[in-house]
Amino acid sequence: MSSGEYDFDYVVVGSGFGGSVSAYRLSQKGYRVLVVEQGRRWTPDNLPSTNWKAWDYLWRPFLGLKGFLSLRLFRHVMILHGNAVGGGSITYAQTLLVPRDSVWRDGNWAGLDDWETVMPQHYETAQRMLGVTENRRPGPADAKLREMAESAGVEDSFYYTRVGVFFGDDKDEPGTEYPDPYFDGEGPARNSCVGCGGCMVGCRYNAKNTLDKNYLFLAEKQGAEVRPETRVVDVRPLNGRGDGAEGYEVVTVPTFARFAKRQTRITARNVVFAASSLGTQELLFRLKQGGSLPNISDDLGNRVRTNSESILGVRYPGTEEDLSTGVAIGSGIYIDDHTHIEAVRYPKGSNLLSSLLTVLTNGRPGPSRVLVWLLALVRLIVSRPLAGIRSVMPYRFSTETVIFLVMQTLDGHINMRWKRPWYWPFSKTLTTHGDRIPTYIPEANAFTEKAAKATGGVGMSSLSEILFNVPMTAHCMGGCAMAQSPEQGVIDAQNRVFNYQNLYVVDGSMLSANLGVNPSLTITALAERAMSFIPPKSELDEGEQKQTAGKVKSSDSSDIGV
Repeated sequence: MSSGEYDFDYVVVGSGFGGSVSAYRLSQKGYRVLVVEQGRRWTPDNLPSTNWKAWDYLWRPFLGLKGFLSLRLFRHVMILHGNAVGGGSITYAQTLLVPRDSVWRDGNWAGLDDWETVMPQHYETAQRMLGVTENRRPGPADAKLREMAESAGVEDSFYYTRVGVFFGDDKDEPGTEYPDPYFDGEGPARNSCVGCGGCMVGCRYNAKNTLDKNYLFLAEKQGAEVRPETRVVDVRPLNGRGDGAEGYEVVTVPTFARFAKRQTRITARNVVFAASSLGTQELLFRLKQGGSLPNISDDLGNRVRTNSESILGVRYPGTEEDLSTGVAIGSGIYIDDHTHIEAVRYPKGSNLLSSLLTVLTNGRPGPSRVLVWLLALVRLIVSRPLAGIRSVMPYRFSTETVIFLVMQTLDGHINMRWKRPWYWPFSKTLTTHGDRIPTYIPEANAFTEKAAKATGGVGMSSLSEILFNVPMTAHCMGGCAMAQSPEQGVIDAQNRVFNYQNLYVVDGSMLSANLGVNPSLTITALAERAMSFIPPKSELDEGEQKQTAGKVKSSDSSDIGV
């Protein structure tokens, strides 16, 4: 088939960092691109004002929750991830950090490229496109973290985060509108950050550099089509060519349709899976076990990483300071060579996730830790009755709390499988297997305890870690590892799916090591690298024309010979 016989040259499944980069760069190269996104398109007008508006904040369509944040509890981990046009960029804290070079020497991708030489150019491009700059709206929570760092003797490691936020000119009032400041007038007008802390509930002030304001915005200007509220349910090779050499049929259904979901069939020469680590793994498991793409590597689902994360915090019940102001993650520190802590906040009034935290609890993971927690709670209420009661109440949580996002570069992983869970044997779903990820990071707990005492606060732990021995993470990575062969991973060093042609994976599932920092910038940089291997469409069209001409010439020669 020639390229003109397909509905699209590329179908991109998902519109997060990998999907948006792919859509823009492929459109730039002249390809006809369709982006399929199961989530909604969000604007300042329809974003929720607080996360108490669960119907517009949380993602559980079968319960009528059509927001953008999904919380999925597995046996080994609770994973938070985004669903929207723009993917996780709508709800992420726009912290864009380059990891240490050592990550390229770990995991399956080690040795696949001269990463430490190649990646800086792609990081530079990613930072320019995402508008990365140092935080210029530090808030009281950042001052608290600096104070804590001093008390722990690590003040030299304190830094203000590099973030994807437009701050405007210091001489202008926050919230001032400017013409496109990034793309020579090709991008949308922007407003400067007001420092409300609402980044993770969706920026309603047009200051956060979400993907729908850069990569995806420019892709649509180049002619890419985005279909929101649309879910891919099948991807099958065309014309009986099992390796996809002649392209694919992609089947979609409306995301929110409950009954009689009408299927739409689309043909494409190429397909890019970019539905996030969880989304891509889930879809590829369905396609592999359902027979549509049976030759996907058996390594699918292996070595899923979480950045070895833990969520802790310090609350200051009754404080007059508003700790919710600033940007969502405004500063960070390193308490040792492997452990990185960032100061996180939610905006005033967004107290829904307060139920995920409780009083700081030490002790070994397991049932005994529940008893330690109950004793710690009783001890706090007896010794500091008012502060103890206030510390576990949702009221004023966001204005009184500095949340700690703890990340480590130490290796650790779980495996995903596609099985029927014991509690629902009627259908298969993603399930986690393998050794448990540590839920208790002694160094981080010790820092939190010391910081709380030094600053007059109440230390906080994650409730899921105590009750279920399950850590929380917003950074699920891996599962479709980049590797030398299909025995070791799912994709090659150019993001091409092993055993298939014209099939790619470009999202967080390709990551092969714990980064120890927020992964969005690395996903963007790796997506830039992946797209750099794909030639402009004009070159392929010339090749097709020459191939066709060669066949015609060969046919004519054959006729003359007869």
